[in-house]
Parts: sequence; structure tokens; C-alpha cells
Amino acid sequence: MDSLFRDTTLYTLLHLIWPSTQWHPWDEQWISYQQDQLMRSGGEGFGYPNRSSMSPNNSKHHDIEKAGQGVDRPEQSTEPFNAFSQPLDHEKLEEKAIIVDWIPHNDLENPQNWPLWKKLLTACQIYVYTFAVYMGGAIFAASEGGIRDEFGVSHIVSGLGFALYLIGYGVGPLVFSPISEIPSVGRNPPYIVSLIIFVILCVPTAMTKNYAGLLVLRFLLGFFGSPCLATGGATLGDMFPLPKLPFAMMFWAFSMTTGPAVAPIIGGFSVVVKGWRWTSWEVLWLAGPVCVFMLLFLPETSAATILYRRAKRIRAHLNSDKYHSQGELDQKKTKVRDIAFEALVRPWELMCLDPVILYVDVYSSLCYAIFYSFFESFPYVYRAAYGFSLGEEGLAFLSVTTGTAVAAIWYISYNYFIVERRIRAGIWPTPEDRLFLALYSTPMMPVGLFIFAWTSRSDVHWAVSCLGVAINTCGLITMYQCVFLYLPLAYPQYSASLFAGNDFVRSALAGGAVLFSRPLFSNLGVDKGVSLLGALTAGLVPGIFILYWFGDRLRARSVFASV
Repeated sequence: MDSLFRDTTLYTLLHLIWPSTQWHPWDEQWISYQQDQLMRSGGEGFGYPNRSSMSPNNSKHHDIEKAGQGVDRPEQSTEPFNAFSQPLDHEKLEEKAIIVDWIPHNDLENPQNWPLWKKLLTACQIYVYTFAVYMGGAIFAASEGGIRDEFGVSHIVSGLGFALYLIGYGVGPLVFSPISEIPSVGRNPPYIVSLIIFVILCVPTAMTKNYAGLLVLRFLLGFFGSPCLATGGATLGDMFPLPKLPFAMMFWAFSMTTGPAVAPIIGGFSVVVKGWRWTSWEVLWLAGPVCVFMLLFLPETSAATILYRRAKRIRAHLNSDKYHSQGELDQKKTKVRDIAFEALVRPWELMCLDPVILYVDVYSSLCYAIFYSFFESFPYVYRAAYGFSLGEEGLAFLSVTTGTAVAAIWYISYNYFIVERRIRAGIWPTPEDRLFLALYSTPMMPVGLFIFAWTSRSDVHWAVSCLGVAINTCGLITMYQCVFLYLPLAYPQYSASLFAGNDFVRSALAGGAVLFSRPLFSNLGVDKGVSLLGALTAGLVPGIFILYWFGDRLRARSVFASV
């Protein structure tokens, strides 16, 4: 079970404080296996002491951080990686560097080779983390009535706390995503540090007496909660191979959607009894334990960071500067200006110069904004038309969870029974093949919106309008899974910039939707207002069919896409 704690944040901090402490037993068989592989390949060995010198009293034997990593089991094999050590000329180094890479065949420090239980434990932490952050945004909607009463603000102004939270976790990926790609940093520091700040900020948010201060805190909460949105998908991609990645991503999408869906239920019933400030305490009660658990059990998953640390340990043990990871060498050549360009300029360059990316960003952002407009349309429907209480109105959001569950079953079944079968037969899907389900799911969104729009009245049972919401959500989630797998396959070199730009545009438009939805529904009514939104989504549906049928030609003409 020692691998459970390896490379967690707490483990790393303890080794910074007590670097000579033995935390894991040394495995002589692993060293022997490693040395045998190096000698057979004729490569340069580590220069480890021989077996006879590796006694229990040897301090180097006890210090795993100065000697190497955990146990490698030959029975767990994967596709072979590059040789562990090979010479490389680098202009930044005065002498030849030896590249520290994965051990061939079955390096258990490689997240792709982790046992299934460790992958699932890591993935579940990301799912719950994501659920907590998304719940923290939507739960504010239940507090808006109390905020209007206490601070004397209008309906639109009371929604600013919700909108700024959404904008905050749209801005965050522009900062945290490039930081997490730096080998010397990795995924965990942005996760843990930002989540600790998120938890701390929940306290003044619940206690503030000033509305302007509340708005600032809500933006900061969204900003520091955003790393799960910025790099959660990257963490899953670190562990799961491409054929299995859609399954992991689907459960991640489920946590993204159920967070906002469950929040009105929790907030709706508690606000009536405890007041609007209670919602911030509820976010704290969920995010706090998640933070502690991640501190103890979330391992580092970035391959570049794991290899960087391995090379650092080898250099310290051998007292040699020759050993470097490839990511470390690349980092030496990377300037702050380049990182800033990729984070702040590249997303807009891609969006402006590639019509496919522009279409996906506009379409996904519109659908995301419509999803958050439900938080403004539901009060008009379920409280005004059906006489629901605030808590009962929140229960109507269970239709979102139902639609997401149906989408998950549909998408997972398709990938398991059709896509994986083709891959096993040697037929690898093209990026456009990943859009197949979107051909069916995208028309579902306007259909669901029209059902919701024209059945949201007292003479029609409330379950019918909920059915429309479920249909829309099912189409939305399936479409997202398709296009968000299509983008990194079509544009692999720019996937980080693509998602950072898309996150910002989606979140900004969703924040705007929280503010413009109430005037829209107030002036046009829910029937015409939602119908207008449904017509907009219907107008963008043909783009998915164009991408599916002509995407390969469009990629061939793009300066960014991989052909």
C-alpha cells in the first residue's frame, strides 16, 4: 500500500522537511531488474552499489528518494516505452545528457501502468472536487432572495455573485492550465494550493457584511476553484489510454452537471430555515474534507513531473549533472514570454483563424449559457405557474441529473460496444468518427427546449416541462463529450490552449446568461424566450453535420490541425 501515498502532496512536503527519512522499503529485485535491462541494452547504468553493499544498514539503501522509485512487477506489461537512458546533445548543456525516461515494458511509476484501484481512487477525487466547485457556483442562486432583502439590490444585481463565480472559473484556466504543464510544478500544486484558498475564502464569504466585498469574494472563489476545470481532463488523460478515456471523461462530465443540479435542492431547503449565508457554509463543509483527502491521497499524475523528480533524485544519488528528463530540458528552453503567449494569446489566435474552432467555441458556449439560464427560468415556471416552494423548485433540477444519466448510459454503451470493438479489430477511429453520436444528440437540444418552452404553464403537468429539460440535457452532455474528444484529436499540438480558450468563452457567456435571462423571460415570457434560445441552437445544428462529413478536408486546409 506504500504506492497509495507516493507522490501525494503530503508525501512531497514531508520529504522536503525530512529528506533522509525512510518512507518506503527498498526493493532489491527492482534494482536488479533495472540493472539487468540497462546492461543488456549496453546503456550506461546508474552506478548503484552492488548487491552486497545494499545491506539494511546502508543509508542509501534506506533513502528511497535518493536511490530510486518503487517496485516494478513484470507481470503487468504495457506497450514498451523508450529506453531508460540514451545520450542526447543539447545546446543548453555543456556535456551530453542522459535522458531519464520510463523503464521499458512495465514502469509502475507511469500513471498509465497504475493498478486500476489507484486510477479509480485518483479519478474519484477529481470527480468529487469538480462536483464541489460546480455546486459552489449554482448554490448561490438560492441565496439571491435573501441577498436582495439584506442589501436592497435589484434582481439583476443580486445575480452578479453567481455570474462572477462563473466568470472566475473561466479566467482561472488561462492561469492554472499552463502552470500545471511545467515539469517542475505538475498537477498537484495548482490543485491543492488553490483548493486551500477556496476553502478559506468560504468563511469570509459567509460572514461578509458588504455586498461589494461579497462580489469580490465570489469571483475569487470561482477563480481558485477553477483548476479542476482547467486540468481535470488532463489528469484523467495522464492515467487512462485513449480507448478508455471517454469512459473516465463521461463520469467527469456527470460530476460537472450534477453539481449545479443538486445545488438548488440543498440551498433551496436550507436557505428557508437558516438564511442565505448558510449556502457558503455548505460549500465549506463539502470542499474542506475534499481538500484534506486530496492532500493525503491525490498522487501526481503528470508524466513530465514524475520523470523530472526521478531525474533529480538520480542526480543527487550519483552526484552527476548528466541525468535529465526530456521535459526538464524543454523547460530550460522555455521562456516566460512563451508560456504567457500560449496561455493568453494562442487561444484567441486559434479561435480567430480556424473556423472549426470558432464554431465549436460559439456552439458549446451558447448551449452552456442556455443551461445556466434555467436558474432564471425555473422560478417563473415552477414557483409562479405551479406554486412550488424554493426547495421544491430545486427538485425540478433532478431532471438535469436524469438527462445526464441517460446520456452517460448512451455514450458509454456506444463506446464500449462499437468503438472499442473497432479498435480491437485494428480500425482506429478518425477524429470525425468521434462526432457520430453528436449527429443525433444535437437535434435533441432544440427539441427539449421547445418542449420546455410550450408546456411550462399551469394547465400542463409539471413533469412534461421537466421531460423537455431532461431531453435538452441529454443532448447537451452527449454533444460535449463528442466535440471535446474531437478537438484534441484534431488539434493535438494545441489542446491545452483550445480548452483554456473554450473554458473562458463558455464561462463568460454563462455568466452573462445569468444576468440577461431574467430580462429576457420577463419581457418575452418563458415560452417565447426559451423558444428564441431553442431557435439559436437549431440554427447551429448543421455545423456538426458539416464537421462530420467534411472535417477531414477542413483539417487539411487548417494551419493548426493534424491531418
